[in-house]
Parts: sequence; C-alpha cells; structure tokens
Amino acid sequence: MGTGATINDLKVQVNNKQILSIALPITLSILIPQLNMLINSIFLGKVSEEALGNAGITGVFYLIFAVAGHGLNNAMQTVFSKNAGSGNHENFKTILSQGIRISLQFAAVGILFTWLIAPFIMKSVADAGSYPQEMSFLKIRIFGLPFLYLFQMGNAFLVASLNSRYLMFAFICEAAVNVLFDYLLIFGHAGFPAMSFNGAAVASVLAEFTGMMVVFSVLIVTGLKTKYGLLKSFTFNKYINDQILKVSIPLVAQYVISVTTWLVFFLLLEGRGTNAKAISNVMRNVFGIAGVFIWAFASTSNTMVGNLMGQKREGDIILAITHITYWSVGFCAVPVLILNLYPEVFFSLFGQDDAFIKEGTSVIRMVSLGMVFMSIANIWLNGVTGTGKTQMNLKIELIAISLYLGYTFYFMKVNYISLAMAWSNEFIYWTVIFTMSFVYLKGGKWKTARSMDNTLMDKR
Repeated sequence: MGTGATINDLKVQVNNKQILSIALPITLSILIPQLNMLINSIFLGKVSEEALGNAGITGVFYLIFAVAGHGLNNAMQTVFSKNAGSGNHENFKTILSQGIRISLQFAAVGILFTWLIAPFIMKSVADAGSYPQEMSFLKIRIFGLPFLYLFQMGNAFLVASLNSRYLMFAFICEAAVNVLFDYLLIFGHAGFPAMSFNGAAVASVLAEFTGMMVVFSVLIVTGLKTKYGLLKSFTFNKYINDQILKVSIPLVAQYVISVTTWLVFFLLLEGRGTNAKAISNVMRNVFGIAGVFIWAFASTSNTMVGNLMGQKREGDIILAITHITYWSVGFCAVPVLILNLYPEVFFSLFGQDDAFIKEGTSVIRMVSLGMVFMSIANIWLNGVTGTGKTQMNLKIELIAISLYLGYTFYFMKVNYISLAMAWSNEFIYWTVIFTMSFVYLKGGKWKTARSMDNTLMDKR
C-alpha cells in the first residue's frame, strides 16, 4: 500500500469530489460496526425475544461509553484538521500520542464505573428478571473499551490526514471476527462453549481488539508512521493535552448526555413489555444502519470545517456545509426508502412473529421521518464542532435533550398512545439541533477576529 496525500497536500477544497473522497471511506468504516450490532441482534433474536430486548439496554449502556470515545475522536479530528489546514503537520505525532494517553484514561474510568458503580444503578432501574443477564453481559463487554478508543484515535488521524480510504481494512477485519465468534460462542459450534447472551459480548471484545491491531498496522505498512513520526514518544505535553481537552470535554459531555437519554428511553420501556423493548432495539439498529451515511457526512463536515478554519478560509464554511447537507440527505434517502418498501423482509431477519412485524412496521415509518431530519441537523451540528466552539455544541445538546426528555416522558408515562408515537420524539430533538446550529453558524460569532474584519470590509 502506498502512503496517502503528501505532507504539503493536506488542505481541503470545497467541491463534490473532495467531499466524497472523505465521506465514502468513512461510510464503510461506520457501516461495519453497525452491521456488527445488527448481526448481534439477529443472532440473539434466534435465542429468544427476551435476549433481543435485553440487547437494547446493554447496547445503549455500552454506547454511552463508546460515544464518549466518539466525542474525543471528533475533537481529535478538529485539532488534527486545523493543523493540517495551516500546514503544521509536525504536530501530528504529539496530537496522536496525547490522544492515546487521554483515551486510555477514559477507558479505565469506564471499566471501573461498570464494575463498581453500574450494578447499583442498573439494579435499581432495570427489570428484576433481566438484571442478572444484562449486568453479566456488561461486565464482559466493557473490556472492549480500551481497544475501541485506541481504534478511534487511529481513525481520527487517518480522516484528518486525508487517508480515510484505509479505514475499510480495519473495519472489514473487525466485522469478520465479530460474525465468526458470534456464531461460535452464542450457539457453541465447533467445540466452543455455548455462552448464549454473553457470547455476543465476548465476540464484540475480540472484534474491537482486532480492529485496533489492524488500524495501527495500517499506519506502519502504509509508511504513515514513519512519514509523520508517529508513536515514538508518549511524553506528556501540557499544551497539546490542554488543547485536546478544551475541545473534547464539551463534546464528550454532549455525546454522553445524548445517548444517556436513549438509556432513559429504554428504561421507560421496561413497563411496556418485552415486545416493545425488542422492537425498539431493532429501531436502534435502524438508526445505526440507515444513519451510517449521515454520520459519515457529519464527520466530513467536522473535518472540512476544521481544515478551512486552519486555512483562514472561513468565508467558505457555510458553502461547504450546505453541499455536504445535500449529499447527506440524498444518501440517507436510499436505505430509508428500502426499509419502507420492504419492512417485512427486514423484520423477518430477527425471527419474530407476524404481530411483531406489524407493530414494528408502524414504528419504522416514524423513525424513517426522524432519520431525514437527522440527515440535515447532524451536518450543521458537526459544522459547529469543526469551528472548535464545542461549548456551543454542549449548549445546543442540553436544550434539545431537555425538550426531548419532557416530550418522551409525557408520551411514555402520562399519555401513552403507541410505540410509534413515543418514537416521534426524534422530531423534537433534531428540529432543535438544526435550528440552533443553523442560527449560530449563520450568525458568525464563531469566526476569528481577522475573519470578522474581512467580512466588515466586504460589506463596505
């Protein structure tokens, strides 16, 4: 494999070719882990409806810690991209090493929390019959966290250095390992123990370890490690460490709060029966699969905005975000259309009865509309991220989440109409996200003083 772009060729251009060259490899990289979760759910659906339902709560719990890493990943992309745009590529090695240090500290906190504190929280809120199985799963699953975080650090570098095409190697290997060990460990084939629900946890940990090993092998084989002097020193660097934390802490808080509300949603479902939990877990997979294009273009928005900020081309940022939004909506429409044309085919994968499929189909219609809203709002929100003003991200998230939770509680506990109505909360959330992100970016308060001066001169 040859190396990526030359060191002097890391400045992005605002055109469709550039957008797609960044987004499409990221699409595959996001699709593979979402397929992993889908495959886990398909296997567990064959075990029992209870296992399928419990996979929803455990999946969201782990997702809280996973998105904390995603917040750090996005912060790293912002810092990397600004340095790439300004030509300060010599900082890459220090940024990556400090990101690795921080990510491992985050992972240690996540593991300790899950083993020492989470049992008390889960026992007080989870269904008594489901709690033992859910907690046993989580105590295994959480050991994949350091591998996932290191995996994300390598990915952040590859995206920001315009080498995102290499991401596919790690994700293909990760997916293959996950499918293989799901089959071997859930059902006990080829002499392996039949671990049932916990087999999916072990398979996921092995898959994340594989992904981490492959992504760092890619850095070595492609010559990127040598080119940028990566992974030579992990000495603490206060300036870069503080720069990463300044951008990442609001993002980590934003993502954790966002996904925690999904955990609240699933816990509120505890009183609605096993069927509602199982259908909602399937909906989580719908968001994962149909959302891969959205998250890929959102990551592209973050990267391009950060790079343009580094180039001092802030006047091109709104144009770039607008172009990325068009692509996001167009790509999202494809899986959404397929899911709505053939919902029974999708639901039949999980081995459930006709009543499950009928109720699930009405929910998938509602979720699909929410996905369209998400395909617009997430691009603009990640545009805010790319400016580095992540405190604003957190403010937007807090307001959107407050309205989301109030709406959810009303239609889940006070006036429950149907599961589909409960899932309409996504409209509230993404409408607020888009409106606030759009107004903030259009307002221009994120611009540097130099950019603001140029804007005033242009108006004169």
